[in-house]
Amino acid sequence: MTVVTRFAPSPTGYLHIGSARTALYNWLFAKHHAQYGSGGRFLLRIEDTDRQRSTQQAVDAIIDGLRWLGLDWDGEALSQFSRIARHAEVAHQLLAAGNAYKCYCTPEELQEMRDAARRAGRPVRYDGRWRGRDPAEAPKGVDPVIRLKATTEGETVIDDLVFGHITVGNDQLDDMVLLRADGTPTYMLAVVVDDHDSEITHIIRGADHQRNSFRQLQIYRAQGWQAPLFAHLPLIHGADGAKLSKRHGAVGVETYREEGFLPEALCNYLLRLGWSHGNDEIISRDQAIEWFGLDAVGRSAARFDRDKLASVNGHYIRQTADAALVDLVLPRLKASLKGGFAVDASTRLMKGMAELKERAQTLVELADNAAFYAHTRPLPMDGAAAKTLDTAARSRLRALRDRLAGVDGWSAAGLEKATRAYAEGTAVKLGQVAQPLRAALTGGTASPGIFDVMEILGRDESLGRLDDVLAAAK
Repeated sequence: MTVVTRFAPSPTGYLHIGSARTALYNWLFAKHHAQYGSGGRFLLRIEDTDRQRSTQQAVDAIIDGLRWLGLDWDGEALSQFSRIARHAEVAHQLLAAGNAYKCYCTPEELQEMRDAARRAGRPVRYDGRWRGRDPAEAPKGVDPVIRLKATTEGETVIDDLVFGHITVGNDQLDDMVLLRADGTPTYMLAVVVDDHDSEITHIIRGADHQRNSFRQLQIYRAQGWQAPLFAHLPLIHGADGAKLSKRHGAVGVETYREEGFLPEALCNYLLRLGWSHGNDEIISRDQAIEWFGLDAVGRSAARFDRDKLASVNGHYIRQTADAALVDLVLPRLKASLKGGFAVDASTRLMKGMAELKERAQTLVELADNAAFYAHTRPLPMDGAAAKTLDTAARSRLRALRDRLAGVDGWSAAGLEKATRAYAEGTAVKLGQVAQPLRAALTGGTASPGIFDVMEILGRDESLGRLDDVLAAAK
């Protein structure tokens, strides 16, 4: 059997981080069976039947997010809205077979029904008043909806691939609307029809859809269709144990991208957010495809830990080729450096990236740390650097400047030797010279080894930055 999974987001906003994990799990399950089983396909369906809330901007954000994460899909993305005629066809098939009926309740009646249920402390459900009623009694001027004639006795059972055997009493399921009065399908009907027609074998989605799954199974059975297997994923919670929401910080994939997280790192972190493979934390894409299975998905809600994500991202940054990181950082620097962008910034960054990437957990942090390489003169100073460059420090730099200018070869080793000789000759600690030197050359008080920095900047740029600082003191 060829495994067919799908990701079916509603285009009403950004690609939520929880939805991204759902897409990842569906993608991995299909890819695993494609490579190690009898075949697998991963489909994308945009559930855009809610025309008032669906936007093209949201569709574009979802597709862009999936592509950035490297979650490609088979075939063309399907628009659910394009299939409303097929959804209506199935609703009328159910009606003709006696498995559905027309309901002529007015909006006022439905509201009274809801209010009465709330007053009595009962769940708000349709009471079935048109279930066996003669349509000849229909009030004039009311367009009917089509409702499923749900099974009212016994129970519906799901052998969930994550949670195991779960049941619900059929008396807890009402006669849901399949087709609205205007002829448009509801979510419940459209999802079932599309999943059936797409030959979906496994529905992998959040645990908040469990009740939907019980209700949708009623449609499968009424139509005599083979239902897919269900796997419900525990939700993602924030550090406080509450369901992940905007108040916990960024929850959209595009925000993590803007904040400098790598797609490989985000996927690795989301993979481990509810699924495990022994004690493995860093898992490559190929390993994930090989190892992934629903049997290793936990039943408890996972807690999103931003610090852990940053740590994983730092690992991936260190493993990324220097040239690739330069390509990722340069656009950020060009956008942020208002004071000018050095023509040889790319060369400097390439030379300094090996050490820079050891200190960064995000691309934003990496760009910030690398900015001094790309900035044109005069270099801006942060407050700590300016404080470091007091009168005594500038005096030492003035004396050191000529010694540095005479260093042959302009190598880190030669520059350090000259600086140490000056410090020893003037009876000051090396830090009393090196730290002001760092402030003058980088505009900050933290950087890679300052002598390595000087070698990368080159003789003219290094001496020019020193001259800028010394001239400003006059």
